Amino acid sequence: MTIKNIYLDNNATTRVAPEVLDTMMPYFTDRYGNPSSIHRFGGTVRKEIDIAREKVSALIGAHPEEILFTSSGSESDNMALKSFFYNHGPKTKIITTAVEHPAVRNTARILKDRGAALIELPVDTDGMLSVDALESCSIDQHTIVSCMWANNETGVIFPVEKIAAFVKEHGGTFHTDAVQAAGKIPIDLKQIPVDYLAISGHKLHAPKGIGVMYIRKGTPIEPILHGGHQEEGLRAGTENVPYITGLGKACELAIQKMPEENGRVRALRDKLEEELLRRCSGSKLNGHKTSRLPNTTNISFENIEGEAILLHLDESGIAASSGSACTTGSLEPSHVMMAMGMPYTFAHSSTRFSLSVYTTEEEIDAVINVMPGIVKTLRSISPFVEQKS
Repeated sequence: MTIKNIYLDNNATTRVAPEVLDTMMPYFTDRYGNPSSIHRFGGTVRKEIDIAREKVSALIGAHPEEILFTSSGSESDNMALKSFFYNHGPKTKIITTAVEHPAVRNTARILKDRGAALIELPVDTDGMLSVDALESCSIDQHTIVSCMWANNETGVIFPVEKIAAFVKEHGGTFHTDAVQAAGKIPIDLKQIPVDYLAISGHKLHAPKGIGVMYIRKGTPIEPILHGGHQEEGLRAGTENVPYITGLGKACELAIQKMPEENGRVRALRDKLEEELLRRCSGSKLNGHKTSRLPNTTNISFENIEGEAILLHLDESGIAASSGSACTTGSLEPSHVMMAMGMPYTFAHSSTRFSLSVYTTEEEIDAVINVMPGIVKTLRSISPFVEQKS
């Protein structure tokens, strides 16, 4: 019997939307000009990059000239933190959270080794960060606060609007990794005082290898790639035109489909979550119940190894995750689960299901039907559970 693949790992990466692929294809064939060239082959392509920049800016409420194309969200995060450190040197203070993506977490720790001060703010048992956590921190012009918009493992949405306002009131600079939030929930940077923001194309149905760094007008920035004049001299190298145009189309589609993301997709997520918690004994939801991305649920199944859950799901044709794709392969519980103070027997079994606009109710029903059997089987052989003779 052929197993129908069910993909519920969209926080790791998404399929490229057909409309995005159609938009990209001409730039591999007919429209191959270098956008820096003055002839029509280049000029036409340059205009398409400008159009894509407008589409990206529309998704997040920015101005087109505030959009810088990069290779990934990780590059954008690195550029924000390292640029700030370049300008402020040993006076730099970085304030971030204990649950950041490795692109921020590891970069901040490297800069600490090079002389920056580093504070990692804790979260509560729901994975939520409070603005109150910042009150004990001294913030001035040498301080950059980096706080993700939404957590990649739990989907928890941080109060970015309040945090950004607090940081700006005290003279600091604010950066947010919005990789998981962009395209799923509304973002309006005309209303929120964010200085730097990172987006990754492959999280919203564009291809891998294209990202965005938003830089608010007037905010100092230093390139980490030097060379030509591309991207206003901030990122050298000939522009990745097919991927840039694809990202522009993906952002356009995200605006159109956001109501579905927050309606039908959220309802499917809730159905999956409620049924698994009801049918699987010893299960618990990880993360805030309501302040969460509409596509994400993270559930632990006590006394079961997460890797075993994923392997059994995979045998059933179901793709899920134990957390961040960037840490897959580690046998230790994720730093997010540990920061939430979760007992090891729950933390080690955390399983993330992340949906997309392509997810169907039939797929959700299939997961609901297969998961209780997997939990029962694995718990019967779990080394954490005392077995009856």
